[in-house]
Amino acid sequence: MRKVMTRPRRRPPTGRPPTSRPPTRTDSRRPTPTRQPPPRTTPSASPPAPPAAIPAQPPPHPTELFAERLVLVLSGQRPMHWVARHIANTAFDDLARLAELRPLGTDGGHRPTIHRIGHYQPHPETYEVFARIATGPRLRALAFRLHLGTDRKWRCTAVETERTP
Repeated sequence: MRKVMTRPRRRPPTGRPPTSRPPTRTDSRRPTPTRQPPPRTTPSASPPAPPAAIPAQPPPHPTELFAERLVLVLSGQRPMHWVARHIANTAFDDLARLAELRPLGTDGGHRPTIHRIGHYQPHPETYEVFARIATGPRLRALAFRLHLGTDRKWRCTAVETERTP
């Protein structure tokens, strides 16, 4: 029996780093900065060290990817067809029924976030996943099953959330 608890990983930003741009409008009350020439280097000086490279992170686990996708659909932030090709068998009908109810909908403007993910692997090609979803001060439960198909792609074959009153 293999049971694993994980926390969601922070992903490094993939966009360009922010740049400093000169202001578009000049203010007459502020003095404009003057540019100074770069410092002179002597031939014996060593070149500056390159900036530290960000270490490459391994790709996210399939359970993390599917949990994020299901949370976005069940909270109404993404449409149902966004995950349709990743859902198999009767799980599509279950997800459609749940998506109409929006069990992870926003409470008071709080977006749902994945608080904790864990999984159990009963078979090398199957994961049973459980997640705690925080929506503001409230925690909710999400459970789903992933199965590796013959095309070597992961598909969700069952999905459930806690019953809401």
